Amino acid sequence: MSGTIEVEVVYAQKARQEVVRLRLVEGATVKQAIDASGLLQRHPEIEVGKGNKVGIFAKLTKLDATLHDKDRVEIYRPLIADPKEVRRKRAAEGKVMKKGGGEAEGDEAG
Repeated sequence: MSGTIEVEVVYAQKARQEVVRLRLVEGATVKQAIDASGLLQRHPEIEVGKGNKVGIFAKLTKLDATLHDKDRVEIYRPLIADPKEVRRKRAAEGKVMKKGGGEAEGDEAG
């Protein structure tokens, strides 16, 4: 065993995605990978543990989770709108929704 693992730390903005590849010691945590990536310094808007959730391969995880070789750590942007509240508002307005979130055919946009 080499004693190291290779991981990626990813932060997606509206216009682009930053991917940082790292080599860390075995047993490293999600938090250690994020700190080592330098993304927190380049993007002061990231508030890991407060506003931004994190995951490994699209599955939410905790900052103290242990990483494995080839893991992809993802830093998620906070939601700009609560999906449940958006649906509730549309229902109150009487709009019919189709699967996928758009308005159903035959509905007038208004």
